[in-house]
Amino acid sequence: MQSKNAAHRLGRSGATRRAAALTAALVVALATIPTVTFAADSTTHAARMTGVVNLNTADLEQLQLLPGVGEKRAAAILEVRKSKGGFKAVEELVEVKGVGDKMLERLRPHLALKGKTTAKRL
Repeated sequence: MQSKNAAHRLGRSGATRRAAALTAALVVALATIPTVTFAADSTTHAARMTGVVNLNTADLEQLQLLPGVGEKRAAAILEVRKSKGGFKAVEELVEVKGVGDKMLERLRPHLALKGKTTAKRL
């Protein structure tokens, strides 16, 4: 009878190990979902506009076409532009409160210093 119980325990132990391995795999898979979702969100947001925004001529509404730029940040961009007499390089955008290196890199493909603002929402 003891050997039957021992075999039964071993069977349960194997099932427990399989369940633990499956649970661990599920946890790892679920842990990657927020990263994938975040990346998809930022790509989707960037894809909602086409064209470029000229930092030196864009008005408040045109600046708000940029991903991550709302009314307050657009107003801050206008204030910095006015105080500097215009932007000479897109990198100067980091002087605006709330714009750091990461945001600058996200905005860079949508920025211009010369020419017309051609940005439009899709």
